[in-house]
Amino acid sequence: MLLTIAAFVFVLGVLIFVHELGHFLAAKAVGIGVPRFSIGFGPATPIRFRRGETEYVVAWIPLGGYVKMASREEQEAMASLEGGSLGQEYEDFPEDQLFESKSLWARILVISAGVAMNALFAWVTYATLAAVFGRNEDTVTAIAHVDAAALPPEAAALAALPRGVTVAMVNGDSVQSWDQVLRAIADPTSDRLRFDFAEDLDAVILPIRGTEVRARAAIGTALYPLWGPEIGSIISGMPAAAAGLQPGDVLVAVEDDTVAAFYDLKRVVEPRIGDSVRVAVQRADSLFAVTLVPVERRYEDPITGETRLIGQVGIGPAREFTRIRYGPAAAVVEGARVTWSNVELVFFTLKGIVFREVSPRDIGGPILIGQMSGQVARFGFVALVEFMALLSVNLAILNLLPIPVLDGGHLVFLLIEGARGGRPLSVTARMRLTQMGLVVLLALMIFVFTNDILRIFGG
Repeated sequence: MLLTIAAFVFVLGVLIFVHELGHFLAAKAVGIGVPRFSIGFGPATPIRFRRGETEYVVAWIPLGGYVKMASREEQEAMASLEGGSLGQEYEDFPEDQLFESKSLWARILVISAGVAMNALFAWVTYATLAAVFGRNEDTVTAIAHVDAAALPPEAAALAALPRGVTVAMVNGDSVQSWDQVLRAIADPTSDRLRFDFAEDLDAVILPIRGTEVRARAAIGTALYPLWGPEIGSIISGMPAAAAGLQPGDVLVAVEDDTVAAFYDLKRVVEPRIGDSVRVAVQRADSLFAVTLVPVERRYEDPITGETRLIGQVGIGPAREFTRIRYGPAAAVVEGARVTWSNVELVFFTLKGIVFREVSPRDIGGPILIGQMSGQVARFGFVALVEFMALLSVNLAILNLLPIPVLDGGHLVFLLIEGARGGRPLSVTARMRLTQMGLVVLLALMIFVFTNDILRIFGG
């Protein structure tokens, strides 16, 4: 729980800061006064200080942030975000530093800068990770087992695949790693899913569109890669470590059944919480047996959100990876590729929601983000940073939605002003539309919070 809370605060704090920093730097660049830079909404916490003309604040409602710019017209609108009016702060700034005194293009730049900064953050993050760590690709493309119970009904044909079958192509593209298999399955742009195999087997064609996110994710979860019987990692404090097993040991048999793949151990261990499991192990030239008693662990299905208890002994498979390394230029290109891929994913998801191809129940809010932050943080800091970059792309695109109070809504106001030859909508009209936008945003927040709560309680 503490890890989840810490990861959530870190992720949300960084993303809000990056977004608002974009607005702040752009406002300063074009000469707009900035009375306040706030992380969070509502009344200020004791964490606040002033540097020059700007007060920097952490507020009590951590669901966003804002950069308050010197503006006569926006003073009243900002009062609700700040937890009450703070007085006519625009009077502290000369006329030429007010937001409305700047050219249309300067104001568009300032409003767009938050979204641009989130996209830039994702790009720089992915490029940096590619340059520093490269990318590991799991070279396995053979299937050890298909969990028929986890497959959606439209994918039942996969359950008949024989053990050890090798996936050669997905949707016509060749695959050389399990990572490529999973990326192809998750591709939101495809209108069906076709598997071709290296063996003399007929192709499996599934009528599942890429926008059917849950069905595609369920397929990826149901396919178990053919990792070998060699032990790759041992978790300290678990039964395997207590029994003296080591990385490099090879599983020979489990309960007198031959082990040909790591899945053979997983299949036996998971349902046998608290029962003894006999395992034959080979280490170099010696063969010996150990008895393991699987301990109870809670497993939350990432697709359905359902929680079940499984047995674990603390053994991880030995996996063969191909390390893909990037030079500086290639890392920049790779960062752009991954960022654009995420942009496409978000757009296709939004399109799927609008055209009812994706269930609105799949939409998550802050609670889901918090849960996922905690889960990802368990895989290490690099995984958490990658998750942040993905969320940054989501934040950038969602902020472009044409809802007043969001950046997209403000851009619509400015585009209307440009179309009317420099005549903005009246302050009264903008205030009314902003109030409507707040109602819409509040309704969306209630909806996603409800989804999160129902997901927790299995509704």
